[in-house]
Amino acid sequence: MRHQLSLHYLDTVARIGSIRKAADQHAITSSALNRRIIAMEDDLGVPIFDRVANGVRLNTAGELLIQHARAQLADMERVKSQIHDLQGVRRGHISIVASQALMPYIIPLQIKAYRSEHPQITFSVRVCTRFTALTELQSYSADLAVVFEPELAPEFESVFAVPQQLHAQFNRDHSLAGGDGLRLRECLQWPLALPTKNNGIRHLLEQSASPLSSKLNVAIESDNAYLLQRVVETSELISFALTAGVQDNDELASLRHRSISSTDVKPGMLHIGRLKGRHLSVAAAKFLDQITEFFDT
Repeated sequence: MRHQLSLHYLDTVARIGSIRKAADQHAITSSALNRRIIAMEDDLGVPIFDRVANGVRLNTAGELLIQHARAQLADMERVKSQIHDLQGVRRGHISIVASQALMPYIIPLQIKAYRSEHPQITFSVRVCTRFTALTELQSYSADLAVVFEPELAPEFESVFAVPQQLHAQFNRDHSLAGGDGLRLRECLQWPLALPTKNNGIRHLLEQSASPLSSKLNVAIESDNAYLLQRVVETSELISFALTAGVQDNDELASLRHRSISSTDVKPGMLHIGRLKGRHLSVAAAKFLDQITEFFDT
């Protein structure tokens, strides 16, 4: 366990890039933490950090060591979770990264449902892009990724994938607010409030607009889904959402949604994944089962 504590310290220094700030976070002196780092370097026979002007930065040896450290820490969490499970007490921590589109509704609802059964489980949740999901899993910063149109690689194990149709989202008084199916050309005649280019929704829109020889008239661009929703509520701008992002937000009386014709925009894929070969803690595995079952019904 004392070895695990040193790995925790190492992980914090690597993430923050400062021995002093990491020491403050762990409530120890910076000199004591620095001695631990030096001791690790002595054991390895090589430095693991480069000292730079504003702190420290992992070198090549350090990058190798931190991958080992994070794997060890994650494995210990898994073992602790299994031990608590044997005792009939579900404890543990689950770290999730997810697409921005899932943050307002789906992820909060799934966490609420899980914690209603297992209130001692804690969560950390961060936004990822279609390009960063795998990096978060590889660095053991996340146990699970729930991401729309991710950049897939062999290391990304997609446990479950579900198609998601794109929906246009506008003010209830917008001239396009009535009716059912909607053509993409109709939307492209209006100024748009869109996520940034590393977002799966934006990726799908750009792919679909190209065959129409149309450009996206981007009036507002943001990586914050809530901001895009708010500007649409009070203007004639159009934004877009996934099926999973609109099915539970009927309380937003100021917004209307219409699905875009699949002739114009083919459904994209929402993936629930983890790092290939990684053994999840009991808590994370149970949450994976829950969210997979949700999308599979």
